[in-house]
Amino acid sequence: MATQIAKRGITTAVKNSYASASAEGAGGHGGGYKLWKRLSFFVAMPAVGLCMLNTYLEHQKMTVHRPEFVKYEYLRIRNKRFPWGDGNKSLFHNPHVNALPDGYEDDDGHH
Repeated sequence: MATQIAKRGITTAVKNSYASASAEGAGGHGGGYKLWKRLSFFVAMPAVGLCMLNTYLEHQKMTVHRPEFVKYEYLRIRNKRFPWGDGNKSLFHNPHVNALPDGYEDDDGHH
């Protein structure tokens, strides 16, 4: 009877060690994914949210004044027309920020 109990104990120990070894080999590190899942939800996502809020609030405080136009001979040179529109504006032209060779489109100074 003692031998049967010893056999069962050894068999159970072998089965348990085999199960833990197969879990480690399969990539499961004993529930480590739960830690990273919790860190993602409770640390990373709030951190991203706080960064977004900070960026939004700083942008609300910021007032951007465009620089005064100075016609330098080495800037805004057009040797060849652009193949779209009137040929003078870049593809992503913004009339409030991007100056043309002769100045800003809206010279009223409002932004």
